[in-house]
Amino acid sequence: MSKLIDSYNRKIEYLRLSVTDRCDLRCTYCIPKGFKGFEHPPHWLTFEEIERIVGVFARLGVKKIRLTGGEPLLRRNLPELASRISSLEGVEDLSISTNATQLAKHAIALREAGVNRLNVSLDSLRRERFRSITGKDSLLNVLAGLEAAKKAGFKPIKINMVVMKGVNHDEVDDMVQFCITHGFVLRLIEVMPMGDTGRNAEYVDLQEIKYRLIKDFGLVEGVVPGAGPARYLQTPDGRFSIGFITPLSQHFCSTCNRVRLSVDGTLYLCLGQEDKYEFRELLRSNISDAELTDRVLEAISMKPERHEFREMPEKVVRFMNMTGG
Repeated sequence: MSKLIDSYNRKIEYLRLSVTDRCDLRCTYCIPKGFKGFEHPPHWLTFEEIERIVGVFARLGVKKIRLTGGEPLLRRNLPELASRISSLEGVEDLSISTNATQLAKHAIALREAGVNRLNVSLDSLRRERFRSITGKDSLLNVLAGLEAAKKAGFKPIKINMVVMKGVNHDEVDDMVQFCITHGFVLRLIEVMPMGDTGRNAEYVDLQEIKYRLIKDFGLVEGVVPGAGPARYLQTPDGRFSIGFITPLSQHFCSTCNRVRLSVDGTLYLCLGQEDKYEFRELLRSNISDAELTDRVLEAISMKPERHEFREMPEKVVRFMNMTGG
């Protein structure tokens, strides 16, 4: 039973763990072109430090861990870290969010290390459009990574598509057909106003798209394994599932069960607020496990009630890669 209950009686059972803030892509809504403000490697938590603090979270009731970035597969020896985390008592589910450009090389090792599920960012199936959004001609690498993941036995594989007006909103139906064909779960995401990149992206209210897809496919309520905020629908035969992540048009703060630990040991308590707690220096001091546990409990008590993406879109100045996905 979780001992991590915040001030609003929400049970915290899900930790998103960033292993790097670096990425080999430059998606227009995430990292700006020419960005140089990456965290210095000496400030990254080591595998030993990560294992220790994740162990504390697990003992307090966190069951689900997701490895994020930046692009987590850029962190050297990531399967080793995955194996350490999946072996911790209390961890029931270990997943990873990736852009899949490097996935073909690592899929088997990650599966053997105990990673259960994958979320793959894919905003377009059109090669030139993919290059325009990400800054790199890597679509074929992503598709190869997805094929390798299928062969390695990952299930479910979720495709995350950030829908942007005038950019890729006309490609939703193509992505639906792609996921039906390959047995993937599709998740449509409203762009979040984080940093200048997120605020400058063209927001699309997903409610209209959802109602059109309900009509076209006869979608009914569904459930897909995971701990995230998506609300799922599925075809009547259960062959295809689609989730909607709507932080702006229909926020999900009242049921938020997650916090984010960045690569430098900063615990962000809300994606859309600046509330945070610094753990790196604590981990590098002589702090006892008991005191570290108390500090985690103290941090969780600071989790705010909700974000203010609509009311104060200019509030969060950090970019998505700095937060940890």
